[in-house]
Formats: sequence, C-alpha cells, structure tokens
Amino acid sequence: MFKQRKHKTFNYQPRFSKESQTESGLDSNADTKDFISKWRQNKGTKVKTRGAMSMRVLIIILVLLLICMYVLEKKYM
Repeated sequence: MFKQRKHKTFNYQPRFSKESQTESGLDSNADTKDFISKWRQNKGTKVKTRGAMSMRVLIIILVLLLICMYVLEKKYM
C-alpha cells in the first residue's frame, strides 16, 4: 500500500582502529613525544579565570537588597 523505506546503510570506519594505526607507522611517535613535552612545560602555568562577581560581593548585594526591601515596606505601610 505505502512505499516502505529501505534501511539506511553507513560506511563507518572507527578513528582508532588497528588497521589505521599500522598504516600511520612510526611518524606519530615523534609528534606524540613533542606534544607530551609541550604539555609538561605548560602544565605548571595556571591561567586564572576571573568570574563575573565573587561570592562575597553577591552576598553583600543580597543583604543590601533585603535591607532596602524592609525599609521600603516599613515606610509605605
């Protein structure tokens, strides 16, 4: 009655299969060692990311907001 769709077929080849590793040869060993040495050099340097606001500032703002709400409520009621 209706046309039935055929199953999809995929030609998937895994990135790290045994066949692809044997084809690459020993050239990747030199690249790997170079990468590892660069990694060890840069491992000690930490980049400090600065957030938007610290927790202390957020708590102070919250307390001031609550105080302002309390004062305004007492003034207009």
